[in-house]
Amino acid sequence: MPNGQGNQPVIVIPEDTDRRKGKDAQESNIRAAKVIGDAVRSTLGPRGMDKMLVGSIGDVIITNDGVTILQEMDVEHPGAEMVIEVAETQEDEVGDGTTTAVVFAAELLDEASNLLDKDIHPTIITSGYSMAAAKAQEFLENMAESIDIDDEEKLVQIAKTSITGKKAESNIDILSNLAVKAVRQVAEKTSDGNRARIGNIDVETKEGGSVDDSSMVDGRVVDKDRVHPGMPKSIEDAKIALINTAMEIQETETDSEISVSSPEELQKFMDHEEEELKEMVANIKEAGANVVLCQKGIDDVAQHFMAKEGIQAVRRAKKSDMEKLARATGGTVVTNMEDLSSNDLGKAGLVEERKVSGDEMIFVEECENPKAVSILARGGTEHTVDEVERSLEDAINVVGEAVEVGKIVPGGGASELELAMKISEFSDSVGGKEALAVRSFADAVESLTRALAENAGMDPIDTIVDLRSKHEDEGSSYGLDVYDSEVKDMMSEGVIEPLTIKTQAVSSGTEAATMIIRVDDVIAAEQEEMPAGGPGGPGGAPGGAPGGMPGGL
Repeated sequence: MPNGQGNQPVIVIPEDTDRRKGKDAQESNIRAAKVIGDAVRSTLGPRGMDKMLVGSIGDVIITNDGVTILQEMDVEHPGAEMVIEVAETQEDEVGDGTTTAVVFAAELLDEASNLLDKDIHPTIITSGYSMAAAKAQEFLENMAESIDIDDEEKLVQIAKTSITGKKAESNIDILSNLAVKAVRQVAEKTSDGNRARIGNIDVETKEGGSVDDSSMVDGRVVDKDRVHPGMPKSIEDAKIALINTAMEIQETETDSEISVSSPEELQKFMDHEEEELKEMVANIKEAGANVVLCQKGIDDVAQHFMAKEGIQAVRRAKKSDMEKLARATGGTVVTNMEDLSSNDLGKAGLVEERKVSGDEMIFVEECENPKAVSILARGGTEHTVDEVERSLEDAINVVGEAVEVGKIVPGGGASELELAMKISEFSDSVGGKEALAVRSFADAVESLTRALAENAGMDPIDTIVDLRSKHEDEGSSYGLDVYDSEVKDMMSEGVIEPLTIKTQAVSSGTEAATMIIRVDDVIAAEQEEMPAGGPGGPGGAPGGAPGGMPGGL
């Protein structure tokens, strides 16, 4: 090459950039994913252990809810973050089964590590996994049984299965019944089937009392109080005006000045403003409303006139509350006071201000067929109330999924073991090295049942052997009764789950695992220097990689 420049290096990325290639990159990602899986593995199932999470400012959370644990963890490794995304996807799509999805993804990667050690190419592994995942969806669909929204007993069993193992389990009956009652209330039948509309269910929490004091309001609970002490605290046969404009004197759009030359003119001006406010109240009274919920402010003078007319009013209600109040009461949110009519009013049997744990709240209840409801969750301590809220939300989500999809599968590890057996059989018909990956997929699924047995103190090998025998001889619904340490028919025991918990866990877990397996080059930009003792630095967390590559968690 001319000028003797042929041997000069071409610099594409900065010299300080840390880079891992080939097997090092794969091992780093797989190791990080396994750490995440191991972190939540012991929480799986009714006999799973709790985790205590301590924040940077000393706040403490005690839970065995998978997604809560993972969201609170401070994770730096990109491979670990990808596995945590599995939990977040599971939570968003189904609302439960997050631990199952994460442990499954981690087990798939662990199995893949063994295959990589045998020089099986990553693309062959991912091909086999994708093939097995497609078959798994088919097998799960065939395994599922139908359920109807009117089958209240089975819906309660689904809710109980979700709550079992959480700290709120001692109050499982009342919480599961509340969840089912709320979902059935807001569900709607459409041409495409049932729609749960669980977004119209709010869980309000208040410390004090016991969990058994929790209740569902067939309407809404608004965390506000009356704007004027002279207003009635309780109104029966309420006619509710929902207003999203301010009940105040509107300012002009342009700057203006008013010259007042005498006290009479000032009084006249003030009387005019008062008349405007009085007219607003008169419009409300004429429409027949005796309760007003306003999204914006209410002038003091307007408050006075409404109190004289016996109208109860709440101001600065949240937009979400206004929308859900409309669904609960059958009213319409009005943007112009002059347009308010009796047809816009919502109806409720009772609107009452009550003191709950020292705070005033407005209860809008006894609504006729409300399509938005509130559950007021109680508990003796902040930790208890938080755990009750999480349990209720999980139960509401799974019941909603069961109502919408209309398919259920046995829990207690029964569906996982049956799926593992069927995929293992399927691997015999797969040719080439992909068969090894399909078999590894089956082993990863079976490891979920094994984890349930281990967390319950049962011998995992004997349990799996016993379960396999039951499945071959008596049916696919046999799983683990972790309380009696026995193998039982889960359908008969009422341990059932929505089909979508399993299908989504298989789908998201497989996608994350295959994405990580295909990575053979990790290029990390130079990170800011950490102080001594920081992650990856001297005296810091083990696993820190030189040059800033996130090696630990």
